[in-house]
Order: sequence, then C-alpha cells, then structure tokens
Amino acid sequence: MVDFGFGKGKGKESMSIKMFAAVAIGSTVTEMKIFEFGGRKAMKEIECVSARLNIGVDAYNMGHISSEKIEDLCEVLKDFRRIMLGYKVTEYKACATSAFRESRNMLIMRDYIEKQTGLKIDVLSNSEQRFVDYKSIASVTAEFEQIIRNPAAIVDIGGDSLQISLFDKDKLITTQNVRVGSVTTRERLAPLTKNRAHFEKMVVEILSHELAGFGRLYQKDRQIKNLIVIGGGITELTHPYEQQNKKITSVTLDQFQTIYDRIIGMNPEEIAERFEISSEQAAGVVPSAIFCKCMMGDFGAETLWIPDYSLCDGLAYDYALKNRFIKSTHSFEEDILASARSISKRYKCSQAHIRNLEELALQVFDRMKKIHGMGKRERLLLQIAVILHNCGKFISLEDVSECAYNIIMATEIIGLSDVEREMIAYTVKFNTSRFVYYDELSVRTSISRNEYMSVAKLTAILRMVNALDRTHRQKCKNAVVTLKEHELKITVASQEDLSLEIGTFNEKAEFFEEVFNVHPVFKQRKQL
Repeated sequence: MVDFGFGKGKGKESMSIKMFAAVAIGSTVTEMKIFEFGGRKAMKEIECVSARLNIGVDAYNMGHISSEKIEDLCEVLKDFRRIMLGYKVTEYKACATSAFRESRNMLIMRDYIEKQTGLKIDVLSNSEQRFVDYKSIASVTAEFEQIIRNPAAIVDIGGDSLQISLFDKDKLITTQNVRVGSVTTRERLAPLTKNRAHFEKMVVEILSHELAGFGRLYQKDRQIKNLIVIGGGITELTHPYEQQNKKITSVTLDQFQTIYDRIIGMNPEEIAERFEISSEQAAGVVPSAIFCKCMMGDFGAETLWIPDYSLCDGLAYDYALKNRFIKSTHSFEEDILASARSISKRYKCSQAHIRNLEELALQVFDRMKKIHGMGKRERLLLQIAVILHNCGKFISLEDVSECAYNIIMATEIIGLSDVEREMIAYTVKFNTSRFVYYDELSVRTSISRNEYMSVAKLTAILRMVNALDRTHRQKCKNAVVTLKEHELKITVASQEDLSLEIGTFNEKAEFFEEVFNVHPVFKQRKQL
C-alpha cells in the first residue's frame, strides 16, 4: 500500500472521505476500480476502467510474458495512475495473479513495471488470491450467509486452475486447487479437437476425473445445493436473469441448461457478438460453461449463483475491513482456522491435545505482548502452528518434524501467503528438531530477518506449551499464565503426577529464555 499524498486538505470533508483504488492484473483483463469511503455510504464504487490484455497465454504456454505485452501493461498502468491522481486517490492496492506467478521472470518483470509506472505490485499467492475473491462474494453479507447455511461450493474459475471451497453450516470445510483452467484447457485441447462436441467431451472427461477425487475425499455424502461461481466470463451469459438492484444473480439448473444449450454450439465470434463481449473473453466462456454444467451435475447442485464482483471488489472490501470503514458479521479468520483444522483432521491429529495447547499457547502469547511485540497476524500463525504441529505423525513416527514441514509446505491454507505458510512450517519443524539460526537458514529460505524472528518467537512458545502435554492426556488443563517483570509463571491446579511434564518443560524453558529474556516457571497447585 502506497500513499500518494493527495486528498489531505484541512476541510471537514477531506478528513472524512478517503479515496482508494484497487488494481487487479489478471490473465486476460487488467482492471481498476476507485472507491469512496466515509461518505453517506460506507463503501461506494465511483469508477471502473479495464483493458483486455491476454498475458495469461504467454505465461502458461511460454513460461514468461512477452516484452510487447509488458510494455502494453505498463501503458495501461500509467493511464490508471493518471486516473488515480485525477480522483485524488490517497491509497491503492495493485495485485497480480496467476499469469505473474507462472512467469519465470516474475521478479525482473515486476521490478521493470514498478520502475516504469511508479506503482508497487503485489503478486498474490493462489491462496491469497482465492481468499480475496471469496471476500468479494462475502461483501454481499446477507445473501452470502444465507447461501452457505446449506452445503455450498464457491468455485473460482481462473486461467490455469479452479479453486473449490466447500462450506457447510456456515463453516469452511476445505478448499482445494484443481489444475484445470479456462485458458489452459482451451489452449491444450484445441489442437486435439475434432469438433465442438468432441471438445466438450474431452473437457468433461478431464474435470469429472478431478471432481471424483474431490468427492471421495471432501464432499462425501453432502449434496452441494448451491454452486457459487466467480470468473470465467459466466456473468455476461446470465444478464437476462439478473434481479433488480442485486449484484449476485441466481439461476436454476433448468435455466442454466437453457443458457448452456444456446452457447455450446457457437464459436467465439458468435458468442462475442451475441453477448457483446470481446472475442478473447468469448473464447474462455465455453470451457467455463462446461465446467459449470459438469460441477452442477456431479455435485447435485440446484442453484447456480453468479456474483457480479471482481478481484478489485475483494481488495477494496479487505481494505475497508482493516481500516474499520465497514464491519462484517462473517469471521474470515475463522475460515482460515477452519481450513487448518480440516487439514489436521485429515492427518488424524489428536483434537483434544490441540484444543488444550491452543488455549495455553494463546494465553502465553497474550501475556507476553509487550515483550514479543507481535500482532494479531502472528497470533493467528501461532494458532495454526499448534493445530498442525503433529500432522507429520501420519507419515512417520520417527521423523515427525520433517514430515510435518513437507505436509504444510505442500498444502494450501486459504488466506495465507506463501511466506506465512513457510513460517508456520518452520515453527512446526523446529518444535521437535534442532533450531536453525538465521545465517544457516538464510541459504535455503526466502523469509526475511523480521519473519525469521517471528518464527523464533512462535517456536519458543510452541515448544514450551507442547511440553505441558507431552503424554497427550491433558493433565495441565485450565492453566493460569502470569507475567511479572522477567518471569512467566504457569500455574496448574492438578492432582496428577506431573513429573514428566515438569521435566520436559524445564528442557524447553532454556530456549524460551534465550528468545525472550524471560524465565518461565511451572507451578503445580494441588487441588483440595
């Protein structure tokens, strides 16, 4: 986030109104929306501009974006910046997605674009991108909460993959990435296609195979009544069914079948003319429509919901939440934790052990705030590390830490960046293995010194609280944690023999004291 320095007059209106720009560099479209915060409406869109730049084809086929398209992108972003200045935008967020992630020269390309345009670009990880997309749907809070009360799936159709997030009873059950996308499917299958019916058959075969695995592992006996689809150009197909004053359209299975039958026999030029969209966008519509039909059939969905929202809406909504311009009744942090708990259950971790450690670890974290200097985000990372710290036992009882590290690094957790996932993985690894100092670790990791310090602090807390449930029998329930000067006291009321826990605690106390310069003390108070 960068402050342009505009819109900072002394008047009452300039102090209360904030102008924010969201820029999303996608595989086929680069878009900017400008929002006003603090007026009569808490969040109001006042401008939307876009340019069609099909950079995804280069990235997915060649592994890099051509210099010509980079120059085109620079010109578009320069125009966007001029528009921002015209609206006196004070803050902005510019993000790139899969096309940048898939480019070998991403760092070089991003540096060049930033120097040419003056805009800082964040390249979102897949889990970050899908989480922001998901927030764009949740911004229509009332409808969103209603939809996910029954089993529902949010499907984000990207250029190179699908993200399927499964909800039940308002809770996120799992989120999985399937490497089947609208752009890559079209590009890979086009040379093999004999006719339109043959193309449809091949797409169905590919996706049905992936959905069968998803169904066995995650859907199980749930009937997914509501399918919510973002991206893929589906929005333009459903204009006849739009409800007045609503930004989320719903169609029944029969209504979607009518739409499907109308477009499946069309070529991209006919689709472009019929729905008044570009030929490039039209080329991706058919694969996306086949995806939707296939998923509605396999999931047993009764209703297809198509929100008229983009990544820019999610970026603005996220900005508004963080700056308290708006409030949400939905807890996104709980969704991240639910995703971690789902992984934990998949790898047969002891849930009673985890609950005990969560309570104790968060107590320690909260009492030590003034000393460790970490914030809410690190608190969340600690909680996830606790939830996943034993997942490696599913693979090996001998090398738990290394297996846990590999599981976490290979598993997407919605809402976390790649760096945050790596921080959690190292925290879990160092819980039981030798702690590696930065000079040695830096040769094989991309985490910064500050991030490394957070790993050290989270590891120290995890090691110590884990020692208090060494036997997984929860003998140290309802612990009370107090901090006085340079002594952290953990008091447990228990009649149990805690000799093993005390011994293990004392072993781990040395590293905790090294990291925080605080001496941890364990005290057992016998119950009457």
